[in-house]
Amino acid sequence: MKYAKGQSGNPKGRPRGVADKRVELRSLLEPHAAELVRTVVELAKAGDGAALRLCLDRLIPTLKARDEPVGSMAGTSGAGADIGRSVLRAMALGEVTPDQASAMMAAIAAHSRIIEVYELERRIAALEKPE
Repeated sequence: MKYAKGQSGNPKGRPRGVADKRVELRSLLEPHAAELVRTVVELAKAGDGAALRLCLDRLIPTLKARDEPVGSMAGTSGAGADIGRSVLRAMALGEVTPDQASAMMAAIAAHSRIIEVYELERRIAALEKPE
């Protein structure tokens, strides 16, 4: 179902211009920010686990996965299914991480689709070619 330009898909939803409640609540905290931070730090130093976790989460954010080149799969060739098996084998042996294997499988699938489209275009062109 398509909607006219400017018409909401949810007409009973939040009206335009209504401020996000989080923005409103944050503005109430801002004048007390320094005092609140000092209190949380003091609680953390006194051994409060929740306060300590809050402080550490701000000082040392959680690590995000880093993409690294995968050298062990270089030179792998063959059909997509064979390459996929190689990726799964490398993951099972711990040569690549599950995240790396997932990214590699997605790349293999995308490449297979590109080859498939190319082959279809080539076949259609051959069929349409006048004799």
